[in-house]
Amino acid sequence: MKISAPRHTKLVGHQLAFLTIVGFWVFHALIVSLRATVLDLPEPSELVWRRIVVTFVGIFLTWLLFLVLRLFDRHPLGVRIATAFALSLPCALLIAFANYYVFNIYDPINKFADPSINAQVEELRQQIGYDFWQEIAEITVTRYFFIIAWASLYLTLGYAREVREAERTASRYAQAAQDAELRSLRYQVNPHFLFNTLNSLSSLVIKGENARAEAMIQSLSGFYRTSLSSDPLEDVTLIEEVELQQRYLEIEAVRYPERLRTVIDIPEALENVRVPGMILQPLVENAIKYGVSRANRPVTVRIAARRLDNGVAISVTDDGDTIKGKSDSGSGIGLANVRDRIEARYGERGRLEAGPLPNGGYAATITIRDEEFA
Repeated sequence: MKISAPRHTKLVGHQLAFLTIVGFWVFHALIVSLRATVLDLPEPSELVWRRIVVTFVGIFLTWLLFLVLRLFDRHPLGVRIATAFALSLPCALLIAFANYYVFNIYDPINKFADPSINAQVEELRQQIGYDFWQEIAEITVTRYFFIIAWASLYLTLGYAREVREAERTASRYAQAAQDAELRSLRYQVNPHFLFNTLNSLSSLVIKGENARAEAMIQSLSGFYRTSLSSDPLEDVTLIEEVELQQRYLEIEAVRYPERLRTVIDIPEALENVRVPGMILQPLVENAIKYGVSRANRPVTVRIAARRLDNGVAISVTDDGDTIKGKSDSGSGIGLANVRDRIEARYGERGRLEAGPLPNGGYAATITIRDEEFA
């Protein structure tokens, strides 16, 4: 599975940024207008167009702030926060100057309808020494925190985008790791099976049973032609998996013509159930190794499947003699491989149970629970 490197795209697009900036400043203008209405300030139409001018100045300067902040998108979050706090100050100062010019220098108007109130306010300003720079500082502070609020939203949106990108990347790496694990476990089956088969072939050659050895080679060739052509990550239908195991049993039947009996019991309704390729191979091998090869009588290897309420159970059983030391829990290499593959493929939805049967023999059952089987 190829994992592409994350592209360093911008965290917040132009359209989203523009909408948030306009939304913030329109909201600000509405709040200020509402305040003016509550205070019953004079000449509302005159004040409205001036607020619109200041609002456009605020939108323009905040847009410039956005363009600069975008340059720091892929820097550490602490750097972005510090940059936002630092650059918001000159923006707020410029907005304060624009606000002061529009309302105080360009065609000044009284702030209250009652002239006496305006005179009292002006007198109070002179008494406390409220000069130009103090008013600029006051406006700057209020606008600064307003711009910081927008910058915080921008940083939050960008950080959320980074988190989503990190989650997607982690998901891709996790999937790649799972695929690698499945491939590794799947490829472990072939050498293990080949080793056992070559031992059987060697025994026939030593005994001089050339015809049976040749038949086994032909069957082995057909088996590997089928098994190696399949993708380790792709599932196969249950009937395809069983047919592959039948080929393997044909190979072993050459070695054990008098002892090996085979029974296949797969309901037609379950033939198209998808299972991992060669998932039954180690189970069938174990049945041959422990049930057939060590017996002095015919042994039946049975491959069966049955439907559960929300899943399917696939079993490989033999009625051979119970061998001392044959693990009740199924901890052998072959069974461990099957258990690991099921866990990697299905998680808690799949499991392998293996152990001796009450009346002799051994059973290994794969249970897969999924909504598709319901």
